Amino acid sequence: MVSAKTRFWILISLVTISGFSQGMLLPLLAIILEHGGISSSVNGLHATGLYIGVILASPFMEKPMRRLGFKPIILIGGMLVFLSLALFPFWEALWFWFILRMLIGVGDQMLHFGTQTWITTTATKETRGRSIAYYGLFFGLGFALGPLMTRMLSVNEALPFLASAGLSLLVWSMMFFVKNMWPENDMETVTTTSSIGRFIQTGKIAWIALLPGFGYGFLEASLHGIFPVYGLRIGHDVNMLSLIIPCFAFGSLITQLPLGILSDRLGRKPVLLFVLAGGVITFGLAALLETSVVGLFILFTLSGMFVGSLFSLGISYMTDLLPGELLPAGNLMVGVTFSLGSISGPFLGGLYVELFPDLSFFYLIMTILLLIMGAIYFKKANTSSIGEQTG
Repeated sequence: MVSAKTRFWILISLVTISGFSQGMLLPLLAIILEHGGISSSVNGLHATGLYIGVILASPFMEKPMRRLGFKPIILIGGMLVFLSLALFPFWEALWFWFILRMLIGVGDQMLHFGTQTWITTTATKETRGRSIAYYGLFFGLGFALGPLMTRMLSVNEALPFLASAGLSLLVWSMMFFVKNMWPENDMETVTTTSSIGRFIQTGKIAWIALLPGFGYGFLEASLHGIFPVYGLRIGHDVNMLSLIIPCFAFGSLITQLPLGILSDRLGRKPVLLFVLAGGVITFGLAALLETSVVGLFILFTLSGMFVGSLFSLGISYMTDLLPGELLPAGNLMVGVTFSLGSISGPFLGGLYVELFPDLSFFYLIMTILLLIMGAIYFKKANTSSIGEQTG
């Protein structure tokens, strides 16, 4: 069996390929459905299938993980992902693709729940921000590379699905060399509190740390699921959009690790407020320069450098606030709030594009970021006292 260091990088590889498949699927299906004459609101609603799968599966994962350990959860999740990806080319029906998206959502949640909890429970407090920054960094790398697969549509519509399934299978097979482990248990807490009770307890302590995950989900899904549709409508080329969209994820790669290390030193809240403010400014500029290809390349990169780290910073913040026995519930709730953001992003984005065709799509993103920044800023004093009590 592999060492702890090798195990960490295998887990990171799984996160990378998960990001790759998600980053490919959102714009790929959005473009296929748009070319098939599907309305933007239905297109956005269809994109929620992945995240509905996440939410439906989440309440049923904590107990199996405590009983079976991390490895079986990750193996089952990975198998669901690569099998579902491989099935897309076999039947081009809207309802069938929606079911496959839901199954990928279930599999991805199992992968992320297993890898996140394994990493957060084995990282030391001093290196937690850095370890989770690597998690976010490589997920972002996968997500950045995924949209490039849309260029394969000109070769064959089935090719990106099959290539992604093959890569997923290759990385998934490495898990067979990893020794299983179980999450930390406080026997009194686990035996006297139900899963629902632990979720409620987690929400009371760390709700503020769940908002960045919601915001990142909204951003990620709307930029990948609706911006391609909006971009086509304002005159941009498909191939150019497939290059612009990854700039957000590539931007996050530049600052993900430095921001994680900085948050270890300065605290999560000041860094979160800084990146949210930067995101509001860059998307405001994007609204003014949305017809400029050069402007979008620059501003997507800058926005990624700021808010591309929201998810990993939110996980670090949540881990700081919670005791060890509540981390499985906390990681599940991060996944749920991320999914709620990811569901509302394409759906609200699709409605926004239809109802306000003359207003920039980026104003919607600015509004969401401002609301999250306000909540974190005005709850600052209360959250500090909670953190001190739980720490």
